[in-house]
Amino acid sequence: MAAPGARGGSLSGLLHAQTSLEYALLDAVTQQEKDELVYQYLQKVDSWEQDLAVPEFPEGLDWLNTEEPISVYKDLCGKVVVLDFFTYCCINCIHLLPDLHALEHTYSDKDGLLIIGVHSAKFPNEKVLDNIKSAVLRYNITHPVVNDADASLWQDLEISCWPTLVILGPRGNMLFSLIGEGHKDKLFSYTSIALKYYKDRGQIRDSEIRVKLYKDSLPPSPLLFPGKVTVDHGTDRLVIADTGHHRILVISKNGQIQHSIGGPNPGRKDGIFSESSFNSPQGVAIMNNTIYVADTENHLIRKIDLEAQKVSTVAGIGVQGTDKEGGAQGEEQPISSPWDVVVGTSGSEDQRSAVLWIAMAGTHQIWALLLDSGTLPKKSELKKGTCLRFAGSGSEENRNNAYPHKAGFAQPSGLSLASEDPWNCLFVADSESSTVRSVSLRDGAVKHLVGGERDPMNLFAFGDVDGVGISAKLQHPLGVAWDKKSSLLYVADSYNHKIKVVDPKTKSCTTLAGTGDTDNTVSSSFPESPFNEPGGLCIGENGRLLYVADTNNHQIKVMDLETRTVSVLPVFKSDSAVVDGPFPAEKQKTVPKVPRSAPNIQLSPVMVCPGQTLQFKLRLDLPSGTKLTEGVPSCWALTAEGNEWLLEGQIPSGDIENLSNQPTISLQIPAHCLSLEAVISISVFLYYCSADSSACMMKGILFSQPLQITDTQSGCATPVELTYVF
Repeated sequence: MAAPGARGGSLSGLLHAQTSLEYALLDAVTQQEKDELVYQYLQKVDSWEQDLAVPEFPEGLDWLNTEEPISVYKDLCGKVVVLDFFTYCCINCIHLLPDLHALEHTYSDKDGLLIIGVHSAKFPNEKVLDNIKSAVLRYNITHPVVNDADASLWQDLEISCWPTLVILGPRGNMLFSLIGEGHKDKLFSYTSIALKYYKDRGQIRDSEIRVKLYKDSLPPSPLLFPGKVTVDHGTDRLVIADTGHHRILVISKNGQIQHSIGGPNPGRKDGIFSESSFNSPQGVAIMNNTIYVADTENHLIRKIDLEAQKVSTVAGIGVQGTDKEGGAQGEEQPISSPWDVVVGTSGSEDQRSAVLWIAMAGTHQIWALLLDSGTLPKKSELKKGTCLRFAGSGSEENRNNAYPHKAGFAQPSGLSLASEDPWNCLFVADSESSTVRSVSLRDGAVKHLVGGERDPMNLFAFGDVDGVGISAKLQHPLGVAWDKKSSLLYVADSYNHKIKVVDPKTKSCTTLAGTGDTDNTVSSSFPESPFNEPGGLCIGENGRLLYVADTNNHQIKVMDLETRTVSVLPVFKSDSAVVDGPFPAEKQKTVPKVPRSAPNIQLSPVMVCPGQTLQFKLRLDLPSGTKLTEGVPSCWALTAEGNEWLLEGQIPSGDIENLSNQPTISLQIPAHCLSLEAVISISVFLYYCSADSSACMMKGILFSQPLQITDTQSGCATPVELTYVF
C-alpha cells in the first residue's frame, strides 16, 4: 500500500527528473556545483503535489537479519532507505556489496540511513530461503534482507536489471534509482545530501531497527562455503579454497591440515603464511610446490610458495578493473573477480610455455597469465608475466564463435584443462548461461558442449534435464573436472544440487549423483546422496576418486567412481595448524590506556595511496641500566578514532619482546578509502625495570601520524621511524 496523500508508481515516474539531473551533473565542474544540483533536485522532487511512493512490503515474506518483518510506513518513517534489488548469483550484485558495506560504515540507522536487500531471484534455486541464508552468510551481508520470491515489488516498480538501487526519502517517497554497478560516488552523494536535506527539515528520526544477524546463530564448522578443490597429483595432497574462512588449506588425503594460509577474516596482505590474508578466494591450481589462487573479492591472482612459505601477488591491483583487453604485466593489470584458475601450456609442440588460464567472471571472459615468455593463438611473442584476454568479448552472452574475441561468456566460473589430442582445449562452466563450453588451445575457437539454447542473448535457458547437447539443461553450473583416463567431463550442476557427467564425443549429459534436494543426510550411494550448491570438483587417485566441494554443506565429499559410493572427507587440525570456526572472533590483545601525561609525538604528514602498505619502524631506547620486565608483555596498538575503517582486517596490536629486534608495524591502506585525510595513532607501552629488578616502571608513548590519501601520486615508500629516547 502507499502512504496517505501519495501516488503509487514505478521508477518511470523518476525518469524525466533524474535524467535531467544526470545531464546537469555531467556539465558541473566542482563538487560544490554537483552537490547544489542534487540539493535542487531534491527540492523539486520533494515539492511534488503527491509523493511517488514505494509500495508496502507484501505480508508473509521471509526476512533475514532482523527480529521481525519491516514495514515501509511504520518502521522506516524518518529514514533515508536504500533498497538493493539483487539476486545472489549475479556477479554485478556481488561487485556492489563493498559499496553498500562502505555506506553502512559511514552512516547507521541512528544517523537516519538504512539499507534493505530485496532478493529477487533469477533462478528457481535462488528463491529457496535456506539458499538465500547461505548467500547472506557467504557475502557477510549484515543489513536486513527480504525474500521477495515472487518478485512482486520488482514488478510493481518495473525494475528490469540486477542490481538496481532505489533510494527512498523519510515518507517512503522514491527519490533516486541507480542501475547496475559502478555508481559508488553517486550513491554516497545522493544519500548524504538526502540525509542533510531532510535533517534540515526535521524529518529524520534516530530510532534503531532491531537487527538479529543470521550468522550469529550458526555452530562452528571446519570449513565454511568451500568454493573449489584441486589435487596435487605428485603428492596426493588436496588444496581447498575455504572461501568463507578467507583462507587456503593444504591437507593430506586423509584430511589432516598441513598448511592453513590466511583467515579467518578477509584481508589483502602478502608475506609469510601467518601474516597473509585473502578475501573470499575461489579457484586454486597447484604446480609442483606453487599454488595459484583466484582471490576473487580482492580482484587478484595470488601465488603461494609452499617451500618458502610466502604469499605474493602476480596479477591485479586490488581494485576491481574494467579493462577487457589487458596486456600489462600482471602486477600492473587491473582484473575483475577471477573465479577459477588452471595451469596449462601454450605455443607450438616443440616450444611450450606455461600459462595460467583464468575464468574472469567479472568481465565475462577467459584470460591468460604468462608464467613463461611465449605465445598464445593468434598472438605474437609475449613476455613472462603478461596478463591479457584470451577469449570473450566482455559482453554477457552465450555466443559461440570461431574468433575468440567475438565469442561471449556469461560469468564463467569453472575451468578444466584437456591438453591431450584430440581435445587440446579448456572446458568452461559458464554459470549465467547455464552451459558448458570449450575453448580451443589451437586457435581460441569457442564451441558449445551442453546446456543453454541457440539464442546467444537468452540467459534464461536453464533446467534439470539429461540429454544431448542443447537438449540437456543445467542450472548455474560452477565447476568442471576433466578425467583424462576415461575422457569424461564431470560437472558441478550447482543450482540443481547434482553432479553430472558429459561425454564430449557424443555431447551426452547425464546425472551421476545427487537427489536435487539440499538436506545433508548421509547416504553412501550416488543416487541417494544430496549436495547443496556444489561449487568445484577435481579428479584424484588416477581417475578413481572425484573430490567435490559441497559448498553450502561446508564439506568436501569423496565420490568413489568404481564402487559408486560417497563419503565425507574429515578435515582436522594438526599440531602446526588451527581450524577456525565460522567467523571466529580474533582474540584481541587488551592494551592499557595511554596516561594523559604520556608524550604525544606529532609526526609530519605522509602521502599514501589506496592499497599501499605503510610501515612504521620502532626505535625505542630505554634509560641506561634498565631492561624490559620479564613476564610482562610490552606492546603496541593502532587506533584511528573517527576513521575506524582504516583498521578493518588489520592486525591492531602486537608484543614487543626485546629492543634489539624491534617490530615493524604494517598498515595496509584500504583499496576503498572513505576519507582523503585521517590520523593513525600508534600507542606504545613498555614495562621495564632496573638491572637488579629493584624498581619496575611502565612508560606509555603516543605517536600521531596524519595521512593524506591520494590516487595521483606515489605514496611514502620508506618506513616511518617512531623514535623515542627515555
